Amino acid sequence: QVQLVESGGGLVQPGGSLRLTCEASGNIFAIISMAWYRQAPGKPRELVASSLSGSSPTYADSVKGRFTISRDNAKNTVLLQMNSLKSEDTAVYYCQMRARRSTYDPTTYIYWGQGTQVTVST
Repeated sequence: QVQLVESGGGLVQPGGSLRLTCEASGNIFAIISMAWYRQAPGKPRELVASSLSGSSPTYADSVKGRFTISRDNAKNTVLLQMNSLKSEDTAVYYCQMRARRSTYDPTTYIYWGQGTQVTVST
């Protein structure tokens, strides 16, 4: 069983910062990628930032220059540092991991965290 546990969401004023953390645990053989998505009320879930193992991270245009994704591979953890937050960043943020379970199983499994609320407001 694989679990993703997110933390770090909350209420922040415009221009402020938050850092989200997602820690993966369980039956993980190899992590292919870890990413952050978000979903605002009435809108579809969208990719915010992605970290593919061995490659440079990618970002949505709306967060480039403000958000930074990073990984601690030893701890199976992905962070999202969010600076200069805007009201339009308000959403539930979800961690996603794509990983393999064993050397004998070539399947890439996709896992999601439970989500953490980020609210940017005065």
